[in-house]
Amino acid sequence: MPANKPANQSAVSVLGLGMMGTALAAAFLGAGHPVTVWNRSPAKTGPLIAQGALPADTAADAVAASPLVVVCLLTNDNFEELLATLTEDVAGRTLVNLTNGTPAQARELAAWAAEHGAQYIDGGIMAVPQMIAGPHAYVLYSGDEQAYETHRPTLAALGATRWTGTDPGLAALQDLALLAGMYGMFTGVLQAFALVRTENIPATEFSELLVPWISAMLSGAPELAKAIDSGQHLTDVSSLAVNQAAFPNFLTTFRDQGISGELFEPIQALLDRAVDQGHAADGLSRLADLLTVRS
Repeated sequence: MPANKPANQSAVSVLGLGMMGTALAAAFLGAGHPVTVWNRSPAKTGPLIAQGALPADTAADAVAASPLVVVCLLTNDNFEELLATLTEDVAGRTLVNLTNGTPAQARELAAWAAEHGAQYIDGGIMAVPQMIAGPHAYVLYSGDEQAYETHRPTLAALGATRWTGTDPGLAALQDLALLAGMYGMFTGVLQAFALVRTENIPATEFSELLVPWISAMLSGAPELAKAIDSGQHLTDVSSLAVNQAAFPNFLTTFRDQGISGELFEPIQALLDRAVDQGHAADGLSRLADLLTVRS
């Protein structure tokens, strides 16, 4: 069982040892930090103990062991359930929540932490477990800025640190925005593979065309961003009217080739709405305005 007092300022406890939590704990160990680990299923602590981590019998013991407590669970509902058992234990600790969640949840958790005498930092991990501690991994953080600055050298063991602001919900917001871009991209990739497969074209072969094409198209994202920020959506590249006229070709071909068009049907509806509202001459950037729900 770990000691009741943190050994030093660079000590860290990691609660939750799924694939990501295990990678986080291993990164802290690799950077030379004293690490205490806890998981509901104690068997998962074995590999980390072999690397030098200290096991905690309970979550409360893990919290007591370090000034910095990093939590990585499946959902924020799991995190809230865990916190309910730690109301008397978190005072004076910095809680870093690297569990995927919503901005609203982050703000609620920050308020809970403040009520119980703890500092709260929310985070969004922009990496898969295998990337942790590598050159391309980074983590978004928001919340208690003083606590973040205090523990930033320790958190840097996971990857680059990117501060998003004192609003605890900002890291989750940008995390989900980045993931939205990723899911949108892979949705299109999977639709493309499904389409070429109908004519027995191997996905691996087609990917040689698809990857450079997507990369080239992504280079236009900064121009879309400028148009969205400025509100100037007129374009001489590809208007919404042109896109609306061409888009039925996708849905017709999907149907003719025997694959579902359910991923693309909402795009047709959005294009139709944009043109109906008088935005025919605008570029695709205009669609961001249509996606904004105004009360």
